[in-house]
Amino acid sequence: QFVNLIGAALLEHNGSGHQAFTRALEDGQLEASMQAAYGKLQRVPISLSTGFLAETTAKLQMVFPAEVCSPVPESLSEFTVINVDGKKLKHLPKRLLPTRKLKGQLFGGKLVVAMDQRSGLTLVMEGVPDGETSDAPLVPGMLAQVRQKVSGKRLYVEDRQFCDLVQPGLLQEDEYFLIRYHKKVSFHHDASKRIRKGTNAEGLKYQEEWGWLGKENDKRRCYVRRITLFREGAEDVSVVTNLLDADNYPAADLLTVYRHRWDIEQLFQRVTEVFHLGELISSTPEATIFQAAYCFLLSNIIVTIRAYLANQQQIKPEQISTFQLQYDLERELIAWSEMMDADETVAVLGDEMTPGQLRKYLKRRLSRTWTDRWLKSSPSKHTPVEDKKYIRGGHTSVHRILVKAKKRAKQSC
Repeated sequence: QFVNLIGAALLEHNGSGHQAFTRALEDGQLEASMQAAYGKLQRVPISLSTGFLAETTAKLQMVFPAEVCSPVPESLSEFTVINVDGKKLKHLPKRLLPTRKLKGQLFGGKLVVAMDQRSGLTLVMEGVPDGETSDAPLVPGMLAQVRQKVSGKRLYVEDRQFCDLVQPGLLQEDEYFLIRYHKKVSFHHDASKRIRKGTNAEGLKYQEEWGWLGKENDKRRCYVRRITLFREGAEDVSVVTNLLDADNYPAADLLTVYRHRWDIEQLFQRVTEVFHLGELISSTPEATIFQAAYCFLLSNIIVTIRAYLANQQQIKPEQISTFQLQYDLERELIAWSEMMDADETVAVLGDEMTPGQLRKYLKRRLSRTWTDRWLKSSPSKHTPVEDKKYIRGGHTSVHRILVKAKKRAKQSC
């Protein structure tokens, strides 16, 4: 019931817990008081939030279509490629008494999130209540969760804030890393290995070299392969990895995988803007972490539906707008919830399906569901930002602006 209330707040009321709880009280669905509902949300244990996301994702993976178009190159198909990044939960409302008189931005909890690059699903997240915590201390907990859920070889793709001598030491057998190099860690070239050069599919030149991360007297020192992509007019991209075999794991393929690390940044943007993580229901760190877990679950559901639709339309999943798909889904769910309560919904859906039955059901139902409105718009050309003029006196009317513009147009003719 508690989860359904949070879902109603996010899906029906744009993140308003007050609307969801008030309506639930009126309908007799919520027997406790509104204060008790908010109190429950404020005290949700972080372990419950992280487990909620991990367990629901594991169930979704059982019905995710296997035919989805994968961004992972064939040479790395033996790996589960996992994008890793940290996220602060920002814009915490100042409703708690100690925060009401404070100016400035408040952070809720802090997360480190693991995303499957192949499917786009959020696998797990590790959280702490202190939003000012750095990403590194959360990595061991994140790795422990991934190991419980993902078997086989794993390749972790991370940005430069994870580039240190601690992260490689956390990995176990069959775990590999691809991390953007940071100059804070020294790299010492192995003179016995020849530097190799090449060109990627976009025509950009790169070079790869082998050597050690860390100083010679540092016990944490590790042997890596460094690949540097040269970009004219932009910062060069340099990554390090413990996948040392350049023949089996080509540099161009690893650069492609690292380029798709940006997918997790886009995931964070979608979760904030589309799934209402920008409108926080409650004011405690624990509440923000639970809301984040629910928003990541919503994203996973949409990503799964998007994959089925992409297969049926024979297009790439990223060509389908998550916003447009979510907008229509919300409309249908609101209409359904107005007509049916939870018990009636269970009765209509019938017996619980096996994963195989659900895959067939989704494939059949979604094969007849499509609108071109769900396609993403073509990217527009970047227009340089023009210098803006201040209005004399600070204000004017649009009418006067249009009159002056017409006079200038006549004079130029």
